[in-house]
Amino acid sequence: MASHGIEIRNLYKIFGPNGRDYIDAVKGGISKSELNETHGHVLGLKDINISMPAGGITVVMGLSGSGKSTLIRHINRLIDPTSGEVVYDGVDVCQMSESELREFRRHKTAMVFQKFALLPHRTVLENTVYGLDIQGIPRSKSEEIGRRWIDRVGLTGFEQHYPNQLSGGMQQRVGLARALSNDADILLMDEAYSALDPLIRVDMQTVLLDLQQELKKTVVFITHDLDEALRLGDKIAILRDGEVIQQGSGQDIVLNPADDYISAFVKEVNRGRVIRVDTIMSPMPGATETLLLPKATVLETAARQMTEAGLQSASVVDDAGKPIGRIDLQQIIAAMVTPRSHEDTQIAAE
Repeated sequence: MASHGIEIRNLYKIFGPNGRDYIDAVKGGISKSELNETHGHVLGLKDINISMPAGGITVVMGLSGSGKSTLIRHINRLIDPTSGEVVYDGVDVCQMSESELREFRRHKTAMVFQKFALLPHRTVLENTVYGLDIQGIPRSKSEEIGRRWIDRVGLTGFEQHYPNQLSGGMQQRVGLARALSNDADILLMDEAYSALDPLIRVDMQTVLLDLQQELKKTVVFITHDLDEALRLGDKIAILRDGEVIQQGSGQDIVLNPADDYISAFVKEVNRGRVIRVDTIMSPMPGATETLLLPKATVLETAARQMTEAGLQSASVVDDAGKPIGRIDLQQIIAAMVTPRSHEDTQIAAE
């Protein structure tokens, strides 16, 4: 069981031969374009501070060029920071020696890529146990582990197939099985589902959520898709031009976007399927309505249940079934409608 989150503190990445020389200029407010045009260096990340909770899914979201893939590659130090810390289990990954880093990458982290990165000449089973082979685990043991994970991602019967015999969604399941067979605490998923068709994508999100309920990995998931971020993220951080613009729960971001840029993202969201009743209820311990709604119920479901029961109001209950608040249909409808202030904002020209 992973009990350690990841703490990213004051992380800067400036690409170029003398990145360190420009840290002070960046801290002093030099713009990304000036750094590039005048000094020939590229600002990748600027003062990133994110706590990624242990056993939860942190989604890092942004358009291409926002720095999200650069950020995830700092966690297993495929990229070295210009300055700052990436702390896991009390240790700064950025200060690890070569051998410590090798151990960390091999045993603590696993990565799932957009392009699947499967070895074409190895079967599904051989791909799944690849990481275990590298660790020198005997084949009989590794195959037993591999078969278990292949089963868990729904690919039983395909063990002897080769990647080119599988659809994209199935290849991504192999990638997931390979990552999980490593038994790493940290799962890094870089645009893992972006190449998949929408329906298969939703399917894979469900696979991840189902597995995560039981495994409680510390997952860092990169995407440019807000619906995906809202569906998966316990916490979401939105990047733009290498800076964190807003971070918080999906509820926070949809209800209180930090600026016009984020408002423009969230105005397309189906709020009825995202916002939960406990986010908008009136807190009223011991409320006594006849209809009881679990606190995680989304508004669309709540509205349907209340309408079917012919009721104008309901009690919201916690996991133990104790009433913690009250909600009425009027509140729900108001929250499902995008506020006019969000309607007017367009994403400014990128």
